[in-house]
Amino acid sequence: FQIGNAVTDNHYDNLGTVNFWWSHAMISDKTYRRLMSTCNFRLERESNQCESVYYYAMDQEFGNIDQYNIYAPKCRESAGGISSRRHMRMPHQPRSKLKGYDPCSEKYAEIYYNRADVQKSLHANISGRIPYKWTACSETLNRNWNDTESSILPIYKQLIDARVRIWLFSGDVDAVVPVTATRYSIARLKLETGISWYPWYVDSQVGGWTEVYKGMTFATVRGAGHEVPVFKPRAALQLLTSFLKGEPLPKS
Repeated sequence: FQIGNAVTDNHYDNLGTVNFWWSHAMISDKTYRRLMSTCNFRLERESNQCESVYYYAMDQEFGNIDQYNIYAPKCRESAGGISSRRHMRMPHQPRSKLKGYDPCSEKYAEIYYNRADVQKSLHANISGRIPYKWTACSETLNRNWNDTESSILPIYKQLIDARVRIWLFSGDVDAVVPVTATRYSIARLKLETGISWYPWYVDSQVGGWTEVYKGMTFATVRGAGHEVPVFKPRAALQLLTSFLKGEPLPKS
């Protein structure tokens, strides 16, 4: 199976995310040092002091960016109070597009799924009494979801031992589940390297970088955000094609 920009391990995901923010100049040196000194990165719930630094970084230093692709344009339309925090485990104006990517697509989905006729056709909110709107990232769900694993690294080990073929890939400009987090988690597995790190290509351009381990392949996708096919469809197709053929990603 393939999995992209996935939450893997609470500790390494949190640590890797903060390091990504700093290495991509999203936060100041001072905030980075405060996060590293006040946060545990292993706890289900961090201290109030740690959370206050997180909120300061997001509210005062990030700016109005798309955290799922820090280099993509931001939707200019009213987002109905959508907060950047919620992405952290939290007549139309002209819109900028990035090679076919529409930064307002999430807004369209929220409008669509909150229509009464759409909810009726989906047999959702039948009573009409749910006191909150449908959103792409539900704070209600986040607050009440308490049965998730803190790490799936042990599951990866079991699957590797069972000879299940695993490909992990990361869009390298996602700041929510960034490439640094995934690399920290893979390093923890201590897998033997089969094919050393090299650039892979799509349409004669570098599509990203990859390394093949015993039981797992890891690949980055250059310039892609959290949902790789949305930002880099040709590269995503190459990932899928190589995986289905059982071949390494092309070197040229």
